[in-house]
Amino acid sequence: MKTLSLLLLVSLFSITTFAQEITGQWNGLLKVQGIQLRLVFHIEKTDDGYSATMDSPDQKAFGIPASSASFEDDKLNITIASPPIVYEGTLGDDQKIIGMFKQGGQFFPLNLSREEFKMAAQKRPQEPSPPFAYNSEDIIFKNNQVGISLAGTLTTPKEGSKSPAVILISGSGAQNRDSELMGHKPFLVLSDYFTRNGIAVLRYDDRGTAKSEGEFAGATSEDFASDVQAAVAYLKTRKEINPEQIGLFGHSEGGLIAPMVASKNEDVAFIVLIAGPGIRGDKILLAQQELIGRTSGMTDTQIAENETMNKGAFDIVVKDQSAEKLKENLTAYMTQVFNKIPAESLPQGMTKSAFIDAQLSQMTDPWMQYFIKYDPAPTLEKVTCPVLALNGENDLQVPSKLNLDAIRTALKKGENQDITTVELPGLNHLFQKAQTGAPSEYSEIEETFSTDAMKIVADWIKERFN
Repeated sequence: MKTLSLLLLVSLFSITTFAQEITGQWNGLLKVQGIQLRLVFHIEKTDDGYSATMDSPDQKAFGIPASSASFEDDKLNITIASPPIVYEGTLGDDQKIIGMFKQGGQFFPLNLSREEFKMAAQKRPQEPSPPFAYNSEDIIFKNNQVGISLAGTLTTPKEGSKSPAVILISGSGAQNRDSELMGHKPFLVLSDYFTRNGIAVLRYDDRGTAKSEGEFAGATSEDFASDVQAAVAYLKTRKEINPEQIGLFGHSEGGLIAPMVASKNEDVAFIVLIAGPGIRGDKILLAQQELIGRTSGMTDTQIAENETMNKGAFDIVVKDQSAEKLKENLTAYMTQVFNKIPAESLPQGMTKSAFIDAQLSQMTDPWMQYFIKYDPAPTLEKVTCPVLALNGENDLQVPSKLNLDAIRTALKKGENQDITTVELPGLNHLFQKAQTGAPSEYSEIEETFSTDAMKIVADWIKERFN
């Protein structure tokens, strides 16, 4: 979910520097809940200051131009509007920058140096490599509603014709067509498995990501649903695909988007919801924060205090009000809450006003507002096609029983005649076999996606569309 969308890009214009040399390459290692991400800044001098690009090699993002920053008296300050990111650091005589990376109200130490970080090779035994036992074609399709082109890959079985097909819909955060995350490529693994089992697969780069056009920042789940609609229309033009057997496979936020599309489009023959939400967004976030907090070692008192603070902010967002009134009410609430926090409890060098501004930026982000307010139940009640909903017992981000029960209840209320819900023991949010389900385990686990879960999905589809 959104809590794991850690990044990224910055472009930099520094104003003046008289102390030390800032140009060149700066390398950092961001550590979040046991996960490590390399960040690289390339800074060049210009006529009026500096410019820079940023790479996130582990997320396959390179050459991202910077937006605004300053470098004065050896202090580097970089601010990104959306997603709300701030980096503050001080350049020392040893040519190292000691600083803090801040996003979405969370704060992580990030020090930069000239030394490159080498990451150990990770074992990913499920990742396929060519030559493939099926057809694989890079394609482009158009979302005419917003006038953007989306790039992806279509894989189809070599044998037979008019195959059933599934469109893979990613979770929150900007994802490429492989849904590359934490050193894993789950959509690559899924497309390989499904296609070898006779099911064609379309996976694509999210808008504004990799080779797809458009702007990711500021888009909501409803905007992403229009991209899925465009993917369905594209598959109907392909002679290899049975136009009456096109389905959707949505993971996490994708499991919220799939019913949106299916409830309005009769061309969707089935949907598969993987860790999909069944309850309103604010309730998911509160449950998520409690579960991850307990796994991280927070006390009952800390968890209760955290829930009270967050619930107050969420309640303000849920109310119908203008954007101006929302910001006014949130500012007043957060000022009241965070003024009680001792200054020494804030991240090093972070003022209370800056802390409040970071929280405010996260809560007023269009995606976050939409997610907090959105209740999937009314949409699920309108879905009439077959539905398979799976979740992992150890999912701490979209709690299994809570959401599967809500999905089933809503579908039954709408008198859907083909509902299957399954809780899979031991699986986490990414459908890996996990000890605790904590996000810190994601990159450490060799398994990318449970074969048992993939088999359940493939068998379910083939039982209905053969």
